[in-house]
Amino acid sequence: MLTFHFNLSPNPMKVALFLEEAELPYEPVPVDTRRGQQFSPAYLALNPNGKVPAIVDDGVPVFDSNAILLYLAEKTGRFMPTDAAGRGELLSWLMFVATGLGPFCGQAVHFRHFAPEPVAYADARYQYEADRHFRILDERLATRSHLVGGAYSIADMAVWGWARMVPFILGDGAWERYPNLKRLVDEISARPAAARVEALRTTSGPAFKAEFDEEARSHMFKHLAAAA
Repeated sequence: MLTFHFNLSPNPMKVALFLEEAELPYEPVPVDTRRGQQFSPAYLALNPNGKVPAIVDDGVPVFDSNAILLYLAEKTGRFMPTDAAGRGELLSWLMFVATGLGPFCGQAVHFRHFAPEPVAYADARYQYEADRHFRILDERLATRSHLVGGAYSIADMAVWGWARMVPFILGDGAWERYPNLKRLVDEISARPAAARVEALRTTSGPAFKAEFDEEARSHMFKHLAAAA
């Protein structure tokens, strides 16, 4: 049985989407990052980086959401092209999400919503970079139905995890800038598998601490303690 260690943030949700799309049986294991469960010895044995998600597949641990998507796609032969050109495109866009879209969106969210004091330079930089990455995706999707090869793939799933949060990342009205990306996100969100992911969010919600208090900050923003 595959175990899926997760919370409700964008990176775990794109893995949940693959699991539901591929109809793989799995056991969901909540990891409450606001209570510091990602730093338990048992979890660090799966992911030394102390981040979610991680999976254990027949005893094999895999961490980082994009690595998990690639691992599962290769194992199942689903949602990825098999020709060299298509695989090259897939890897390029998957790494675009892994090294660009995800990190810049994460920092944009941090400085927009969670920084203990305003940092104008950081906020402007990460808002700009998040917007730039979304514009690249929108331009790509202006002439094609999906990111890679005209078919639904793990690259689309990886984008969906973050792009659903465009208003939270960039503010109300931001979707007006990315009509082609919104079309793809809406199409994915309308799929039955995405509805099952939302059901997972609903049923597992009580497992996670809702308050973003000093305890949560101490676990999620360890740099504050290190700087004290």
